[in-house]
Amino acid sequence: MNSPISPLSPALASTTAKFRNRVPTQLRRTIIMYFACVCVLLVVLNIDLVPSIPNPGGAFKRSVTVRKGVKSGSPRGFPKKIWQTWKIDPLSFEERDSTAAKTWTTKNPEFRYEVLTDSNDMNYVEEHFGPDGFNRADIVDLYRSVNASIIKADLLRYLIMYAEGGVYADIDVEALRPVHRFIPERYDESQVHMVLGVEVDQPQFKEHKILGKKSHSFCQWTFMAKPRLPVMLKLVENIKDWLADIAKKQNVPVGEVVVDFDDVISGTGPSAFTVAILEEMNKSSGGIGITWDDFHDLDESKVVGGILVLDVEAFAAGQGHSDSGNHNARGALVKHHYHASNWPSRHPRFSHPIHGEVERCNWNAECVRKWDEDVETFGLLPPEEQQKRIDEKKVQGSQLMLGVNSELKLREINPVPGS
Repeated sequence: MNSPISPLSPALASTTAKFRNRVPTQLRRTIIMYFACVCVLLVVLNIDLVPSIPNPGGAFKRSVTVRKGVKSGSPRGFPKKIWQTWKIDPLSFEERDSTAAKTWTTKNPEFRYEVLTDSNDMNYVEEHFGPDGFNRADIVDLYRSVNASIIKADLLRYLIMYAEGGVYADIDVEALRPVHRFIPERYDESQVHMVLGVEVDQPQFKEHKILGKKSHSFCQWTFMAKPRLPVMLKLVENIKDWLADIAKKQNVPVGEVVVDFDDVISGTGPSAFTVAILEEMNKSSGGIGITWDDFHDLDESKVVGGILVLDVEAFAAGQGHSDSGNHNARGALVKHHYHASNWPSRHPRFSHPIHGEVERCNWNAECVRKWDEDVETFGLLPPEEQQKRIDEKKVQGSQLMLGVNSELKLREINPVPGS
């Protein structure tokens, strides 16, 4: 007996014949094509439901979570973003800060401009480094624990540059040229991952007990980077270890550590920045021995390990040292006004009770030599004589302040005509 579904079934053959007689041949073909198209469309729309073949070679590879929208080592250009950080938002800026900020947007209208403040910085760190970001709870906890504003400012710029990249500039930095001038035309932007400039180039003082660590450094009040550069994360991790070490020595929580000017410079600021950059250059270049000597008296930019280093005039013109030139030069890209750089008042430099701060010499060799000699001579005096001179200095200082205050009061009473 033939099966009901067999092609030889008389019942099926009779039904098929009746169907053929009732439906025209052209319509039957159209119906068949319609069903075929529907089947293809269903396959295309649901192709992501088809399980992929597992890769045996990747079975034991570490799982890495990559933030959406962030590309590591992108061969394309730098993100068109300009970042600044300050206490308050741009709508509340003082005129001097607003004026400087507008130079960035005016000269770079195609860039996005953003300011992180004391009110929203923690949210930013949590968003990008919390569970929904890079999942670095240790970094979030570190930033939350730090109370010193200058350390937070340094940390935040490194975190921003790692997470999103772009241009970072201190709030008191004015743009003199558009950002596209940061990279000379002779360079292939896809081969450059970071752009920075020399700030201090005084290596002849590298053995000086106070100036030594500050005698050569790259500028970190303005620089440009592509996102997710390892050196930015390394800087943050170095700061975390440095703070933990200081907290341990002082037997206090990280939020209560006490640091002076030189601690900040070497722990989070330009010196720390420079050490990390040089280490990254050596790593990227195969450890060929890159040192500051490769950037001393730099008169033409160079790329080392994907990092483009500009001469001192680019980001640090007009300092009065390091052959920094002036802001009218064609190569000057920004102007640092320093009016936001009041943090040394909370983290003071070493100041000799008689001869003051050696930094006031502004790297003048003769001035530094004289300061060193005077300090040494003072140290040879008997303790009683030292104290006597200190007391005399204090009296002179008080008299000087009294005279200044009296002069100011006289000017208030009798203002100078036309002033």
